[in-house]
Amino acid sequence: MSWLVVILVFLLASIKTTKGSDKSVSIVIPAYNEEATVAKVVSVARKLSYVTEVIVVDDGSTDRTVEEAESAGATVISHIMNEGKGSAIKTGFKNSHGNIVAFIDADISNFTSEKIDKIIRPILEDQTDITKTKFARESGRVTELTAKPLLGFFFPELNYEQPLSGQFAGKRSALNKIRFEKDYGVDVGIVLDADVHGIKILEVDIGDICHDMSPLADLNKMANEVVRTIIDRAVEYGRVTMMDKLGNYIRMAIMGLSLIILGLFMIFFVPFIPVLISVFVAFIGVVLTVFYFLRIIRRSIPILKKSNTRASLQSFVRMHFPLIVAGLILILMLSTFLSAASFDDGKISVELTSRNFVYAPSDHNQQTISVRGPYTIDSALENETDILRVPADALSTLEMTENDTMIIDGKSYFINGTKEGDSGDRFRLPSRVKRGLDLSDGEVIPNSRLTEVFQGITVKHNIQFNNLSDVMEGFVEFDISPKSTNATFFNLTLDNESILSSVGNFENDSSYSISYDGKIMCTFDYDDVKNGNLTFTFDGKDGMVEFENRNSTSIRNYVSSDRDSFVQLRSL
Repeated sequence: MSWLVVILVFLLASIKTTKGSDKSVSIVIPAYNEEATVAKVVSVARKLSYVTEVIVVDDGSTDRTVEEAESAGATVISHIMNEGKGSAIKTGFKNSHGNIVAFIDADISNFTSEKIDKIIRPILEDQTDITKTKFARESGRVTELTAKPLLGFFFPELNYEQPLSGQFAGKRSALNKIRFEKDYGVDVGIVLDADVHGIKILEVDIGDICHDMSPLADLNKMANEVVRTIIDRAVEYGRVTMMDKLGNYIRMAIMGLSLIILGLFMIFFVPFIPVLISVFVAFIGVVLTVFYFLRIIRRSIPILKKSNTRASLQSFVRMHFPLIVAGLILILMLSTFLSAASFDDGKISVELTSRNFVYAPSDHNQQTISVRGPYTIDSALENETDILRVPADALSTLEMTENDTMIIDGKSYFINGTKEGDSGDRFRLPSRVKRGLDLSDGEVIPNSRLTEVFQGITVKHNIQFNNLSDVMEGFVEFDISPKSTNATFFNLTLDNESILSSVGNFENDSSYSISYDGKIMCTFDYDDVKNGNLTFTFDGKDGMVEFENRNSTSIRNYVSSDRDSFVQLRSL
């Protein structure tokens, strides 16, 4: 039984040790010529049992600050020259190791361990992420005359008695999100960054403190650095633009343009929303855009008149850039609608036809990613009554190539590319073909409808032989399906030499044949396709057709043997 008690004691001790390690505390003391007080501040900080290290960052002192800090037991890191309070804090934070880091001034003569504990205790007890102090002191001119008025104007949600207190602490995880300023702006910068990042800050009262009052020249420098930090953060976090009338006009004009675009989009592409609602949204957008655009012009003219420098003009353009971009988007949309408009007997019709984005990772014949269509129907060129001129993107969609043959209403047509000088999306079709496909000149066909237009048309697709092009030729015959379906890859070999391979669809309850010089090489049915391979002998040569499912799709429906051989080879 005693061994069980011993184990429990060790477990409790390890748990306590783990918890303690999670709450390790470092104290950083920035110091510049503070030989009179730095040793006492270090001493009272080291009295706290949970403090694991005390770091004094000597910011280029010329007195005995370093010696006094070391004699009191602090780790000292020295800057070669005076870089500013913020730089000293940043150096101390980077070289500290505690999960909690506290920053205290070195010039406070009446600092006690209890005061420091008040700064750190709320974080140890997980009441907050960062603490900052407030205390009674005689001076506070920079805070009252500079910091508070600016904070109240740009950051009215903040309400601290002493935003520039100088003493604060925080969890390392929270402080890692803060951008430390190099100078006296560091204190207010921490408050503002924490507010924007949603970090919880608690202001704690540590009572009276005593330190030397700064001379007026130092206060002037401090005030400049505090003002710069507040203004920089106000600009960075959008507080200046939010309060500027011109900025508000620009935002409202952009909202108006956005509503116009939204209304037009709903009219053409969101059928379940009533047209009247879409029109109303667009109308509200027009009203807002016109109203605020006129106000922007009225307010911008005086600014332009005063802008005599190139930098001022560049700043003006940058301010209006979002409005310019939104306007260009609207202009592009309107030009697209106008290009799709037709006028007939006083009736205006707008029918949009978009391009088709195609991603075909399993397509072995076309590019993997492309944007295709739409296509325009036009008449055939003179003396080309048996030639179809088809755009390259359309050939890819129809899984064809130039020099293939299409059979339409029993007549064969040779496939050629677009004529030089024609746009790359123009079909040129003979009148008989247009009648057979129910097409007319000027008709626009989106890429997604192309297979429906050519549904059921038979294609003789020329085979591209690699090493046998000088001894044989041939084609694969298929009908165009309106939709792609799961396809089968097949490879034909003869005496272990690959003749051809292709992808297409074999239908159930159908048989298929391959011929050579009019002689049947082999026949097979869908069961053979499912089995994976077929062996045969032709003219004393051993042949094989291998079938494989490669998760590909195709619009090719191979013709069955009751019509013809779907692969026809001929010797040269």
